[in-house]
Amino acid sequence: MIKTTYAFGLRRNELCQLDVADLRPNPHMPHWGTYGSIHVRHGKSSKGGTPKRRTVLAVPEFDWAIEGLKQWVEQGRPIVRPKNHAALWVSERLSRVSAKHLDKRFNRLRSEAGLDEALTLHCLRHSYVTHLIEFGYPERFVQEQVGHSYASTTAIYTSVSNDFKNKALQSALKRVYTPTPTKEP
Repeated sequence: MIKTTYAFGLRRNELCQLDVADLRPNPHMPHWGTYGSIHVRHGKSSKGGTPKRRTVLAVPEFDWAIEGLKQWVEQGRPIVRPKNHAALWVSERLSRVSAKHLDKRFNRLRSEAGLDEALTLHCLRHSYVTHLIEFGYPERFVQEQVGHSYASTTAIYTSVSNDFKNKALQSALKRVYTPTPTKEP
């Protein structure tokens, strides 16, 4: 669940509300099967509005999450015998895994890894946005992936590394200050 949160940039509630039917193919990557995209039906709504829907495509940089999803659906999930339960993440009591349970699990994993207590599950969403920007994805694509109505919201999530900033500056300096060869007449 944690890997899926990060690899698809999902909010807690979006993750908990996923159904098996929300796993969809990515037409650009047919070999990923039904794990190439996730249809989010319960996205964050605007004030007083209905939940926003979107489809989040898996990106090659996070293709490791596809194998994890496949393993959960085909091997892990059947262990709890969910019968016809639609939920992707089912508990032993045959109920949907709750956001509270997810928070507890994340906090325990964070503690075991020795990470700062200020790190929350939502921080993975911020990391997702930052990494997509660093990988060179267009800002509009990133905005659509995370379901933001405004680019300014997505910009708040972005916190690029110093290494990325240095590479971007070097590229710009090279582009501006490297003389272009002149053609001889």
